[in-house]
Amino acid sequence: MKPVALITGASSGIGVELARVFAAHGHELVLVARRQDRLNALADAIAASGVSRPTVLALDLASRAAVARLATELSARGLEPAIVVNNAGFGLSGDAAKLSRDEQLAMIDLNVRALTELSLAFVDSLERHRGGILNVASVAAFLPGPGMAVYYASKAYVLSFSEALHRELAGRGIRVTALCPGPVETEFQMRSGMQLPAAAKIVELAAARVAQIGYDGFMRGERVVIAGAANRIAVALMRFIPHALLMRAVYRRSQHTGGK
Repeated sequence: MKPVALITGASSGIGVELARVFAAHGHELVLVARRQDRLNALADAIAASGVSRPTVLALDLASRAAVARLATELSARGLEPAIVVNNAGFGLSGDAAKLSRDEQLAMIDLNVRALTELSLAFVDSLERHRGGILNVASVAAFLPGPGMAVYYASKAYVLSFSEALHRELAGRGIRVTALCPGPVETEFQMRSGMQLPAAAKIVELAAARVAQIGYDGFMRGERVVIAGAANRIAVALMRFIPHALLMRAVYRRSQHTGGK
């Protein structure tokens, strides 16, 4: 079985840039997302750079059967993951009681359930290749997020779960890293309905920079990688500010930047 780096959510934003970084470092890739045309365009662009063309699998990972189907597709092609990059996810801005419950449950299915299943489904092959798991969380993981309650909670889960796996799987030679970006200019903002305030430009990073930081930290075996010095400072300061004050600020921002 040929070892590959499996990257989800590879049709836009950070996922695209993660695919480019992994390809540039010689990893054979399998790209997964819903949009076949976007995946094909990215695979063609990567191949044009002189490396192997990634395998493309168009799947909706929010489907309960998606990971089983993915495993079947990989096996049929003689591939097995050495690295799993869980980047797929989305957010919704607004009060939880007012947003669609179905959409919020779909968010949990993708951000939490699918990520958990993918993190655990290929442990044996990750161990064989002494590879690992890179889970994309967020600086939102470090505090509650009124105005985006389910999204913030889902990222808190990703961070907690990844840190625990980092310890549990270390003895099997499997590295696990949680990548925590701050504001990034991507399609995520349009999907979530969130508009970044002008002050966020101070800590905003390009998706390509976030991807490189995440890759480097993962290869070093770091448990948590917070992308950008300003974001690291912000997270450190959160430890000294009461949650009540932080939540008030987060909620006020959501009310003025797209939250309903």
